[in-house]
Amino acid sequence: MDKKNIARDISSISLSMFRKNFLGIFHGSISARVEHNKFLINKSDAIFDRLEYDGLIELGSKKDYRWHEASIDAHIHFNIYKNISEAKFICYAMPPFITAYIMSHDVVTPRDYFGSQKFGTMEVYDPKNFDDWYERADVEIPRYMKEKKTNTMVIRGYGIYTYDRNIHEIAKSVAILENSCRLLHYSKQHSNLIR
Repeated sequence: MDKKNIARDISSISLSMFRKNFLGIFHGSISARVEHNKFLINKSDAIFDRLEYDGLIELGSKKDYRWHEASIDAHIHFNIYKNISEAKFICYAMPPFITAYIMSHDVVTPRDYFGSQKFGTMEVYDPKNFDDWYERADVEIPRYMKEKKTNTMVIRGYGIYTYDRNIHEIAKSVAILENSCRLLHYSKQHSNLIR
């Protein structure tokens, strides 16, 4: 697939994820591997509801001027691609129900059919200190994914990282987990009302 088609897919998925509030005006990131050691990622000033080809930037292993224009998450994406060969697309998102739920839980255990089938029980990763999180994240995230043999990681107070070979599967994973966390929230609210 050529870069223009990949960019079109990224644009389509990012718009959908923006409309669902998974990606924000200036938070979140999405990328695609275009060669063994090159990837397209959104620029730091990208607005996801109208992400076009010129809102993406191609990066490689050489840290040149383009890295300054790229998303703050570029180093994390780079290290995931470098360490996990199965990663073709990567997304960092901060969906509200996932992010809120993992603030006060150590595991996510979806109780709905789709979430349970896809994820089972997920451990919540606690970065502990946010002051130096971005200095550690590019090492800790790919290491966790490899050690736990998972393509989806939920991080307390930060959101979700996921990778896949198919960009639509990324959006599906985020949507299923967000819906599971929404249902867990409403289920808890409902049971509190009954008591």
